[in-house]
Amino acid sequence: MTNGWIDIKNTDMMLIMGGNPAENHPCGFKWPVEAKLHRNAKMIVVDPRFTRTATQADLFLQIRAGTDIAFLGGLINYAIENNRIAKDYLINYTNAAFVVKDGFKLPEDGLFSGFDAARTTYDKSTWNYEAGGKIEGANAATAASSQSNPQAAASNGGGKDSEKSGESGGHQAAGGPGATGQGGPKPPPMLPPNVAYDLSLQHPRSVFQLLKQQYSRYTPEMVERITGIPKDQFLKAADLFTSIRKDGNMKKAGTIIYAVGWTQHTFGTQIIRTAAILQLLLGNVGRAGGGVNALRGHSNIQGATDMGGVFDIFPGYLKPGQPTDTDLAGYLKRTTPTTSKPNEWDSYNYWSNTPKFMVSFLKSLYGDSASKENDYNYHYLPKIDRKFDWTNMWDEMYQGKVKGLFAFGMNGVAIGPNSRKNIEALKKADFLVVCDLYPEETAEFWNAPGTTKDQMKQTKTTVYRLPGAGFAEKDGTFVNSARWLQWKYVAVPPPGDAKVDQEILARIFLKVKELYQKEGGKYPDPIVNLAWAYTTPENPSLAEVAKEINGKALADLTLDTQPGVTIKSGQQLPGFAWLKDDGTTACGNWLYSGSWTEAGAQMQRRGTEDPSGLGIFPNWGYSWPANRRVMYNRASCDLNGKPWDSERRQIWWNEAQQKWVGNDVPDFKVDSKPTDHMGPFIMNPEGVGRIFGPLAAFADGPFPEHYEPVESPIANPLHPQQSNNPVAKKFTSDMDKLGTVEQGFNVVCTTYRLTEHYHYWTKNNPMNVQLVPEPFVEVPAKLADQMGITGGEKLKISSARGTYIGKAMVTKRIKPMMIDGKETYQIGIPIHWGYRGIAEDEGKTGLTPANQLSPAAIDPNAYTPEFKGFLVKIEKA
Repeated sequence: MTNGWIDIKNTDMMLIMGGNPAENHPCGFKWPVEAKLHRNAKMIVVDPRFTRTATQADLFLQIRAGTDIAFLGGLINYAIENNRIAKDYLINYTNAAFVVKDGFKLPEDGLFSGFDAARTTYDKSTWNYEAGGKIEGANAATAASSQSNPQAAASNGGGKDSEKSGESGGHQAAGGPGATGQGGPKPPPMLPPNVAYDLSLQHPRSVFQLLKQQYSRYTPEMVERITGIPKDQFLKAADLFTSIRKDGNMKKAGTIIYAVGWTQHTFGTQIIRTAAILQLLLGNVGRAGGGVNALRGHSNIQGATDMGGVFDIFPGYLKPGQPTDTDLAGYLKRTTPTTSKPNEWDSYNYWSNTPKFMVSFLKSLYGDSASKENDYNYHYLPKIDRKFDWTNMWDEMYQGKVKGLFAFGMNGVAIGPNSRKNIEALKKADFLVVCDLYPEETAEFWNAPGTTKDQMKQTKTTVYRLPGAGFAEKDGTFVNSARWLQWKYVAVPPPGDAKVDQEILARIFLKVKELYQKEGGKYPDPIVNLAWAYTTPENPSLAEVAKEINGKALADLTLDTQPGVTIKSGQQLPGFAWLKDDGTTACGNWLYSGSWTEAGAQMQRRGTEDPSGLGIFPNWGYSWPANRRVMYNRASCDLNGKPWDSERRQIWWNEAQQKWVGNDVPDFKVDSKPTDHMGPFIMNPEGVGRIFGPLAAFADGPFPEHYEPVESPIANPLHPQQSNNPVAKKFTSDMDKLGTVEQGFNVVCTTYRLTEHYHYWTKNNPMNVQLVPEPFVEVPAKLADQMGITGGEKLKISSARGTYIGKAMVTKRIKPMMIDGKETYQIGIPIHWGYRGIAEDEGKTGLTPANQLSPAAIDPNAYTPEFKGFLVKIEKA
């Protein structure tokens, strides 16, 4: 979330898509309701189903699953055509005025410039800014008249300047972490340090003009053809959402709220990008009641990501090294951005502190063994030479390349995608270690329905089951969607032989270390030199770990901006501003620095004071970064530092004190005067919000484009010859089949969660099972009538990969849709069942995980599988 749960109460307008917070986040949904009650805020809900969230909407639109970019692109087109944009914000706080290199091509045929069909990837050299500084109005007009169509000089290859793209300084566009941003043997293109820009926004290759052209194709008629939303309904939604900028009004704010209904597509990252572009266009980012707000599906998903719980980031979103990064200096040069902006503007470019963050991280890992002379043991860290994401990992296990798996609280078989393939993959592994509360599908893959005794005997995988402690049986922090670190305490001790996670992991680590010390090995150094100075090494206190993550001084420290203040060696750091790149600080995650200081555990605070009334609650828990609640909050003020809305003042420039002050912590250089023209988006090298995502920022294009899901009832109306995302990965094993309408898979299927169940755990709890005891399928009433299906009748849902058995819930909540002139149906399937559970559901469930249906095809940026919008057929069981 750029903002936070409570901040939603401050909004004037809500667009809720790809999420159903009334049912999946019922406590958090209080805040949208508060906005409706106390601010008369309007709510637009767009969803494949009429959900309980939709019952509270001022306007509900049913959309075909997987067509969100078409809808959002239509909103962008409408806002531009009707001049409902935040023009001052757009010019000064985004890259709308930046000029893009000659040779860049928009995807009118479905492909951006630089596509390499043989490698299914892009040469991104034309996805860059032009160098050269300010372009005056006359020159912009001349450029516009000489090139009325900015595509005229473009092709799928590089532009005329593409060979020069590496000459200037700059940075690889904060390129995608890990494998995503790899540049190959030659140096990657760099952003120019002095960007060409046109404040009139008239240059044909300005980001704004390219944006306008890109979404001019997303007309109300095209939106209807793709999404199934009737033109008149779309226009109502577009008029309502953009009404906050009617007549140039900047006082109101609107928010966009989403969840995994957006992320779980082969273009999921770009859906979120489209929302961000729309919010930048309307001037809603950084504002109280604004932002782009992700609803996390678990209590600590945010924290797991912050701490590097995926393969392509380290804690604090630091990038892993690549094989070409042979030393720390080379790694830091590649990953540390230098500014890329108009010379007349300023950029804080906060990622320029990467050396401080990285060296402090290495010191936290390796302690005294990490020194300047040995590159702080940088060479101990793994280098990313391929993609180790979830779906690739299971595919490599299926190929026999991955020999073992540790699954902690992660039910890989049920989670999928393509659960049957995951079962077969585990049969090829040497060992499987499962730490969980219950025996679940992954731990019993060998006993999946349909497995014969002989097949069980042929499975050689050794399975180790470790009983783990539940969330109420251990302390530590949860980090919620709003980025709040909140400490929780043990409610009850773990039962029987169950142990807390850190004890299990510590015991395994210490035993492995002991083996390395006794027997040696190919490369024992990263293990034997790992810092492990906990009071109880075999069961570290999570309070000690939290303090380690916060960071401490390893020598006496002073700071020029805080004269007279000294942090003594061994003391906890007050915040990440104190981090050094000389080995005198250790910090496990720079974003969390400030969460456990010498003043104590800030995440344990429970102060209920809210002086501003905006729901900031500065003394409750700790919100990263630096305890600020709304990110990019400099953008809540105009160029002179005055709030756009004086009634919702977050921060402002105090002329007398010559610094930024406010109710929230300024997300800005506090002494940067408004006249410095420093951009509010301090993590970007440009200092401004990115409407155009340059160079390696995104694998599939600098602007979002609508692509069809890998299984679709129609060809893409925008470009039928290029229906799908050209760089999305589709797996090709003998179990990775894709279905077509011609094969009888003519119904769009989406999956979702229920209020009464929590993923795959609660089918082990009698109370939850009694509430919703068996799987079902939501079937449109008209489709049920055509097929002679009655409510409660058992159905067999099939995809090209597997089947799912559930009872029919005949409903009017999902209606037939006209998609490109064809009547099309959608169904909905809750995910919570499988082939493990308790006696209460025996005989009531078909023992078929929902993800036996879903395809193994992934987003090329976040590697999320396409759990939404695939094709199935319906039969009576």
